[in-house]
Amino acid sequence: MAKRRRPADSGAYTVLVVGLGRFGTAVCESLVRQGVEVLAIDTDERRVQKYADELTHTVVADATDGEAMRQLGVGSVSRAVVAIGSDIEASVLSVITLHEAGVERIYAKAITRKHGKILASIGAHHVIYPEYVMGQRVAHMVTDGVADYLEFDDEFAIARCTAPAETWGRTLAESGVRTRHTITVVGRKRPGEEFTYAVPETVVDEGDELVVSGRIADVERFIALPRTPQRRSVLDR
Repeated sequence: MAKRRRPADSGAYTVLVVGLGRFGTAVCESLVRQGVEVLAIDTDERRVQKYADELTHTVVADATDGEAMRQLGVGSVSRAVVAIGSDIEASVLSVITLHEAGVERIYAKAITRKHGKILASIGAHHVIYPEYVMGQRVAHMVTDGVADYLEFDDEFAIARCTAPAETWGRTLAESGVRTRHTITVVGRKRPGEEFTYAVPETVVDEGDELVVSGRIADVERFIALPRTPQRRSVLDR
């Protein structure tokens, strides 16, 4: 039985979300906050009822059942997220069903690389590895001075980190960050202040946070730079 929360604010398109586990629910809630109309389905009636008042539409249905999907009209849905992870068979069959129904763009959660390759080969346009991505972020965040970190498929990364000592008291142009480290400083945040977009004249002080972007290897080298002034040896004086 379908439940309706309210009409979507944007009215641009509807996103189908298959699976109301933690990942699927997070996707649905974020889409609703953006004003996107959501059609969420799950085989567990209790989950469907639980989120019936929070999401635009919730339906008890099996995404592996082609006839059920046709009755729901998923062929007219331009985007779908298959948020099933632990049940690999259901994940694979759901992607096949949605692909055959004509869904234009399918995003699918995978729990292993092999699972992801299978999903990509049968019709998933974008494969998502939530555990892998979060593991990378946490691994960098537990490193001193790194507040957040995100990698992209094309060997590109963005990080939020404490400014290294070599940038203190100078503008970005003076420290030559872009030339020396082959990264781009996107923004700077001082304690108690909001982020500001970085320009060559931006002055960086001790305790500032920087948002930097670039190739993964370059970003990782930059965020590993010392955050305390390096003492010169007697031989260097």
